[in-house]
Amino acid sequence: MQIAIGIDIGGTSTKIAVVSNDGRIIERQSFLMKKFDNEWSYFQTLFNTIQNLLNNHSDKEAIGIGVGSPSCIPAKGIIKGAANLPFSHQVEITKILETKFQLPTYLIKDGNATALGEGQFGAAKNMTNFIVLTLGTGLGCGVVANDNIIGGNYGQAGELGHSIVAEDGRTCACGRKGCLETYVSATGIKRTLFKFLASSNSSSKLRDVTFNQLTAKMISEEAIKGDAVAQAAFTYTGEILGKKMADLVTLFEPEAFFLAGGLADAGALIFQPTIKFMEENLLDCYQGKIKVLPSLLKTNEAAILGPASLVWKNKSTIQLN
Repeated sequence: MQIAIGIDIGGTSTKIAVVSNDGRIIERQSFLMKKFDNEWSYFQTLFNTIQNLLNNHSDKEAIGIGVGSPSCIPAKGIIKGAANLPFSHQVEITKILETKFQLPTYLIKDGNATALGEGQFGAAKNMTNFIVLTLGTGLGCGVVANDNIIGGNYGQAGELGHSIVAEDGRTCACGRKGCLETYVSATGIKRTLFKFLASSNSSSKLRDVTFNQLTAKMISEEAIKGDAVAQAAFTYTGEILGKKMADLVTLFEPEAFFLAGGLADAGALIFQPTIKFMEENLLDCYQGKIKVLPSLLKTNEAAILGPASLVWKNKSTIQLN
């Protein structure tokens, strides 16, 4: 049996999995990013985790590694300027992994990886035009147009999370202000909630929670119970996201949007305001025609399956120099 190693490098954690050619995750492991302050310690942990997985499945043939990461240049195999990763300079990720494991390695932008996974193994199997938005620590975006992922000249096209939605707005980890992901992400809704708590006298159990303790899941749980501040935070987040999605419709005319990631797990709390404000801001010719759907893949699964699928896609042409 042949297997691929799929890797999702995210701002909160790195996830590694053994994947079969039919999109089945056989085993996965992960580790948190916050414990690393340099690339050397990060790669030691990454190497050990991959080796453990390979050892656990030594009866199978590993044919390659696929990596999804923010701020990468796939054509050059490098990660450069990633705001939420512990890399002080550009990292030649494909060269490093190929040298260590003697396996062909492929790199793809994290948002595009999720779109590739959704298209290969998820709800977008029969679609040729769709957009996947991953609402996690940041905001990832992958655009598929005419059955092709839009990568751009440097492989980084679709960085929607770093489009500006508020002039001189919230400070982003990228160094600029007002980026979409500072409002629409798990981190962004936490910032919104604290802003609303500070400007409101409404009672809320979340007033007793520190910023570092707070999670998007806690906000959704309280919103479901009727917490007015938590509900307002979701409405505000959905408004900003819906308006931005209306802009994307004008540019790409997708059949559907798929929302993935932890914040999307809030269900109607985020979907209802997002759809409402998207519809209100669409051109008349698009109103009522664009679907907004949850990913069929489990949270964070698409981000692993997408990179792994690159291995199978390139299987017939695999060769190491």
